[in-house]
Amino acid sequence: MQYLPNILFSIALAAGIGYFTLNIRKIIRNIKLGQEVNASDNKGQRWSNMVRIALGQSKMVVRPIPGLLHIFVYVGFVIINIEVLEIIIDGIFGTHRVLSTILPEGLYNFLIGSFEILALLVLVGVILFWTRRNIQKLKRFWNPEMKGWPKNDGNFILYFEMVLMVLFLTMNAADQSLQSLGAAHYVEAGSFPISKFIVPLIDGFSEGTLFAIERGAWWLHILGILIFLNYLYFSKHLHILLAFPNVYFGKVTPKGKFKNLESVTNEVKMMMDPNVDPFAAPAEGTQEAPSKFGASDVMDLSRIQLLNAYTCTECGRCTSECPANITGKKLSPRKIMMDTRDRLEEIGKNIDKNGEFKPDGKQLLDDYITREELWACTTCNACVEACPVSIDPLSIIMDMRQYLVMEQSAAPTELNVAMTNIENNGAPWPYNQMDRLNWKNEN
Repeated sequence: MQYLPNILFSIALAAGIGYFTLNIRKIIRNIKLGQEVNASDNKGQRWSNMVRIALGQSKMVVRPIPGLLHIFVYVGFVIINIEVLEIIIDGIFGTHRVLSTILPEGLYNFLIGSFEILALLVLVGVILFWTRRNIQKLKRFWNPEMKGWPKNDGNFILYFEMVLMVLFLTMNAADQSLQSLGAAHYVEAGSFPISKFIVPLIDGFSEGTLFAIERGAWWLHILGILIFLNYLYFSKHLHILLAFPNVYFGKVTPKGKFKNLESVTNEVKMMMDPNVDPFAAPAEGTQEAPSKFGASDVMDLSRIQLLNAYTCTECGRCTSECPANITGKKLSPRKIMMDTRDRLEEIGKNIDKNGEFKPDGKQLLDDYITREELWACTTCNACVEACPVSIDPLSIIMDMRQYLVMEQSAAPTELNVAMTNIENNGAPWPYNQMDRLNWKNEN
């Protein structure tokens, strides 16, 4: 019976980490359903972007108030979890505040005191985030795509973080009281600048009651962290883990530069070369034409685009900056990413059920993302510029447009007219090349 708590803790830890690992492997598998892409270029710039944007939160502070609050929550939550290492060691081996016996007393006291201050900042930040979302009701959190689960998910995470911080401070408050009573196993260690204000609320409790409060808060805190870890897979807060690789693999070419299909480029070069035999067989080793131009489903997208979809935190900065959305068009860049992730998850569940993907009669185009949304985009890159973690909704929009144009000849009438005029007249206006300046007389 002496070692029962240690055994139970080890089982809970193994189960939590095991389930988390299983779900992470599913995410990796799903991302690998996309087209492989070479992102080995510009390594220096990629590392610099990751340090500056993902670690340094440089794009978050463009909006100072939420940016500062996010830094409080981000830094606090990450650093506080350093103490999880101590909790894990204590849980497995039955020790108590084991790091206090390893680290110098001053350093340990500084760490615990810092953790408490950060816990308070996290608590304040989370409460303000909840207020902005539910009382102030910022418009970007109440768009049509944010109904149901997306709306609830945002609040669940905030409640989770509130509870974890309160448990952490409660655990320390009870620990202080037990230390002052000289309770066995509770060595005097740590500095408690915040939780000392909770001590008066439990002052006068018996040693047994204090022990129950401290152990209860300890168990709920660590189990809460394990639950939170596994909840990430089902939540938009997967960006906590994926923001770093997503920023590293983010676009490093100029934002206004669109990719060209190599097969189409080679075809045009061949057409323009008078010395090329158009009936000759392709040279050995040359790239064959792709089986499909553009994208109609998630498997046609690149792995980086699918990583983008999983990384999206649904903050809505992209949509709030989108001129099409602002002027009442149906397009929401955030919804593009959410739809891509939802479709990818649907395919993943199909694979889980059948062992491989069985055609389900659905695709990303039309079943999730409408053509009206795609053609509403002005390709201004505002959404890409606004994203705090280098997500690129525009690349998905452009790939799906490419499919509509090159595979289905389904461009809007206005675009078809312009392209026909460019083909025939060298300009988008209906004048022959001799009269191509006539457009200036239209006014």
